[in-house]
Amino acid sequence: MSRYTLLIQFSCIGRNAFGYFRIFFICQKEKFCGIVTSMKKILLFGSPFVLAVVVFSAVVYYLSQNSQKGALQVTAIPKSKVYLDNKLIGETPLCKCEGSDMLPTRQYTLKLVPEGDFPPYEEKITIGSSVLTVIDKTFGKGAFGEEKTITLSKLADAKAVELVVVSFPQDVQIFVDNTELGKTPLSNKILTASDHELRLVKEGYKEKTIRIRTVSGYKLTVIATLGVLPNLDTPLSSASAQLVATQSAMPTVVKVTILQTPTGFLRVRESGSLNAAEIARVNPGDSFDFVEEKEEWFAIKLKDGKTGWVSNQYAKKQ
Repeated sequence: MSRYTLLIQFSCIGRNAFGYFRIFFICQKEKFCGIVTSMKKILLFGSPFVLAVVVFSAVVYYLSQNSQKGALQVTAIPKSKVYLDNKLIGETPLCKCEGSDMLPTRQYTLKLVPEGDFPPYEEKITIGSSVLTVIDKTFGKGAFGEEKTITLSKLADAKAVELVVVSFPQDVQIFVDNTELGKTPLSNKILTASDHELRLVKEGYKEKTIRIRTVSGYKLTVIATLGVLPNLDTPLSSASAQLVATQSAMPTVVKVTILQTPTGFLRVRESGSLNAAEIARVNPGDSFDFVEEKEEWFAIKLKDGKTGWVSNQYAKKQ
């Protein structure tokens, strides 16, 4: 039995060529070989163009589908179970970073359930198109926990680079590649698109160093919580209470007004702690009845009558 091989070769020409595609037709039955032989000219001159269109369309479709997805990386100490919208997706360290593992772009409720007797951590996150969102959490008692969230969002200018750093507590000194840029909250638009070392320093808190990569056309936002340095002369419970439960001596006022935030909204939590669950979001300019104050937190009465807590970094009494 005769055996024929027909080779069709073409390339997609463009700024990023896909290279060469080779399609082999192997004849194993005389009848099919006869068809291939008789239509050799048609296949050689007509099929490459048709096939190029088909392959190009498939590639464009694949890229468009994946451009509507983003990646998520979650690390935690101690090891934690990871839930998205109350569905268990794995344990830390976790990375939904490749192919079908990537997540559709939208907002999710992330929950970490750590080993041991630490309370769960819950946060709203947004997965952006074709970018990586990083969550890193170190659980600790009271104010001794640490965390950071790193996200990328597209800028209108494809050549621009922006770094935004928000911290809890505020007024943290920011160093990039050992050069001081200022204090939080900070926005910097003069960095180059490259790898950098970001360092956050504040007296009385653990210093935090984060490796980041700024990208042209994107704003990189870092939200970091620093853990309190343990005072060996002060019991752990006392230091925690001092951070989150010091009653303000300021006179009572009627309203709390929400200020501008890097995210365009402010999270309301069920208690005065970053570990507390988010119960609502409020917008800059909104005003609410003042209930009470603890260090770095205001309790406000929401429009539905519930009481929630907001960071006083982005709110003021009036």
